[in-house]
Amino acid sequence: MAIPPGPVIGEFMKDNAKFDELVTQAKQQIDLLLGDNSVPRNVKIALDEAEKLLMKQEDSYTVRASSAIYKIDEVSNDVNLPPYARTVIWNLLSLLESIKE
Repeated sequence: MAIPPGPVIGEFMKDNAKFDELVTQAKQQIDLLLGDNSVPRNVKIALDEAEKLLMKQEDSYTVRASSAIYKIDEVSNDVNLPPYARTVIWNLLSLLESIKE
């Protein structure tokens, strides 16, 4: 099988830059919640684990996003979660879903 011509490789690099930007945005939202004292400890633990999974360079973007979604989704309906933090989590999940696709 032949190697695809240059423009396809260029598109792949653009996609990586786009995914890197989305991962950076997700990390910023996670850091925002981790720094908030009103977010319950169990939610912070799940967010910290999700952040570590997102930063795992040896996995593909899809695997990283899926793993992080799984961790965050577990705590997204925590009854002790402040309403604004729940909104941030839903936005974060939406952002991660866009990486997955």
